[in-house]
Amino acid sequence: MDSFFTPEDFTEEHKMIASTAKQFIEKDVMPRKDEIEEQNFDTVVSLLHKAGSLGLLAHSVPEQYGGLGLDKISKGIVGEMVGPASGYGVAHSNHTCIATLPITYFGTAEQKEKYLPKLASGEYIGAYCLTEPNAGSDALAAQTVARLNEAGTHYILNGTKIYITNAEFSDTFIIYAKVDGTKFTAFIAERSFPGLSLGPEEQKMGIKGSSTRSVILEDCEIPAENLLGEVGKGHVIALNVLNLGRYNLGSACMGASKTGLKKTIEFIQQRKQFKTAIADFPASMEKVAKMAARIYAAESVQYRTAGLLEQSLGGLYESEDHKLIARRLSEYATECAICKVYGSETLDYTADESLQLHGGAGFIKEYGIEQIYRDSRINRIFEGTNEINRLLIPTHLFRKAMKGELDLQGKIEAAFTSLTNQNKEYDGVFAKEREAVDAIRSLFLVTAGLAYQSYGERLPSEQEVLMGLADIAIQLFAAESAVYRTYKSILANGEEKSRTKIDLARATLEEALWMAEKVSRRFASELASGEQRKQLLSLAFRVGSRFMPGESVERNRRIARMQYEACQYEC
Repeated sequence: MDSFFTPEDFTEEHKMIASTAKQFIEKDVMPRKDEIEEQNFDTVVSLLHKAGSLGLLAHSVPEQYGGLGLDKISKGIVGEMVGPASGYGVAHSNHTCIATLPITYFGTAEQKEKYLPKLASGEYIGAYCLTEPNAGSDALAAQTVARLNEAGTHYILNGTKIYITNAEFSDTFIIYAKVDGTKFTAFIAERSFPGLSLGPEEQKMGIKGSSTRSVILEDCEIPAENLLGEVGKGHVIALNVLNLGRYNLGSACMGASKTGLKKTIEFIQQRKQFKTAIADFPASMEKVAKMAARIYAAESVQYRTAGLLEQSLGGLYESEDHKLIARRLSEYATECAICKVYGSETLDYTADESLQLHGGAGFIKEYGIEQIYRDSRINRIFEGTNEINRLLIPTHLFRKAMKGELDLQGKIEAAFTSLTNQNKEYDGVFAKEREAVDAIRSLFLVTAGLAYQSYGERLPSEQEVLMGLADIAIQLFAAESAVYRTYKSILANGEEKSRTKIDLARATLEEALWMAEKVSRRFASELASGEQRKQLLSLAFRVGSRFMPGESVERNRRIARMQYEACQYEC
């Protein structure tokens, strides 16, 4: 349990950076939200400079290059705190993550010395250029071409990158192009390089405070020393850095969700209908409780993953072993994908329910919910669509099995035995909840085995099946994170002091059980027949009925009352 990181494990340094980031957002950014929303990019840049002076752009830059060299927990904390800042938050997170990390982890000593101090201080703002008109989710289908000139001094790039965040005010651009039309490669470009220009500002539905433009490369001259990594190895940088981008996006979404819930609680406690505060209606309490439970699970997922990433990447800031770095960046790709999907869908759910509880006021600008609603929608598309990320989650499992790196068949057989025997007894507090997590895992494995048995090597193309398996896996990871965070709290503080966490974890577990039962029963009906079908349907129903927490009405009312008492998200 000591290796299972939770927000309750924050150090004083973590709390200090959280306080610094929160104060900056509340005192400097939020008072200027109208300017930001009106696309006053000078304001956005001035705020980024202020953030740089406070060290809030430097958390993922090594100390020797002017940064703070902080852990991935600190990165997540800053991401959470800037998440509610809408367009500014997007500009900030984009700069500190995917626009800076390629140089942090894959740059030469000379490139790091030249760019990282300026990126850490905010003197330079960065952008990340991957998407093209014909290459979105399929990033390696890029058509931008790079050719080395005859003198060998410059690469000449031609192509167009679209939807580039921070384009208007960026000084550096991480650009991906195919050397000689075939070798996918990364480059560092500067705004002043000949042949680099920008298209018009895109008129977006949300996140208006972040600039979005095309980056046009017409015989753009990039010095040969600005090649990033190795020729033909750009995918190693692009795809692995996106893992941390997905993790970071989950943090931002979780932070924004907390803001949406806080605004909603404040409103419904004041607004009355039928001489009763909206907050006191049982249906309102249920909505608030479900939002709080989603946020608790998302928070648990984020900081658990932060701990895993730090275990893997801690100490690698100074490493020159790019193969090791790439391997470590990809180690928790599945968890990062879950952070992105679960976090973005938590924000969408919270934004939608918050607007609903505001009623007509939710549609009015001055209340701030309509902007949260608009701004939230892009997150299910950013950093790889949620559909792409869902497909990645089970695909990683099956690829390991196909390569012989994982005894999947053995795990499936053990899972089936566990579900049919029901002999496993857990001791101590929160025993039934911990057993339920294992039961969901077993049901996932048995369902995955059925899918593999049905499709074999064709399974990667059966996207509906993969998406269903991903739904179970995502809910499993969320439930496990919430349950074991709560279990850790009970061991440290006792059940009474962990009462709200217990309720929140059970609410999360309930959702995971419903999802596991629904998907596994659907697949049993579609993919199995005869006695196997009957047995699998029975197992799925048994798991749901045996472990469903129950008493959800009273539990949700308790959760809601705790949120009302705190007038914000509280666990």
